[in-house]
Amino acid sequence: MSPKSTVYKVELQISDMDRHYYQAHTLTLALHPSETLDRMMVRVLAFGLNADEALSFGRGLSSDDEPDLWRRDPTGSIEQWIEVGQPDEQRIRRACGRARQVIIYNYSGRGAQIWWDKIGGALARSKNLTVVDLPAHACEEMARLAERTTRLQLIIQDGQIQLMNDAVTVQIDPMVRIATATRER
Repeated sequence: MSPKSTVYKVELQISDMDRHYYQAHTLTLALHPSETLDRMMVRVLAFGLNADEALSFGRGLSSDDEPDLWRRDPTGSIEQWIEVGQPDEQRIRRACGRARQVIIYNYSGRGAQIWWDKIGGALARSKNLTVVDLPAHACEEMARLAERTTRLQLIIQDGQIQLMNDAVTVQIDPMVRIATATRER
């Protein structure tokens, strides 16, 4: 019998001064048995950075056809396809063909550079792709914020990102490797 996912409930208060987006979201996440807390918390961060009433979690690790997060328009067309980690080139190309915008949040430190060296040149022509590296130490700190039921606050101002609970604040300094020319929100 395979291990079951662990359910986490997160109340995320977002204050995104760069987008003028101020909203609280109640998130229910399933931590896949093969997923780390670092990865799950990067999914929470990705949600907060792209928050929208239509943004939802996909099946991610459990599916070849769904991303970690996505936003669809009322017709079902995919506006945003968001992946966490280091998806293979074929998956990224397929996502770029299906969605208006694709965002990848990479978080594995030195492994991020190795991954990018391998596929970055081939993806440089993708007009709707954004790749963001998150510092490994910040992701490890974010994992320490994870509790089965938790309240978190995300503050974004002038590109500076802070994720915090009542006791700990994590400063996150993302590095954009490649960005979509015009980002729609």
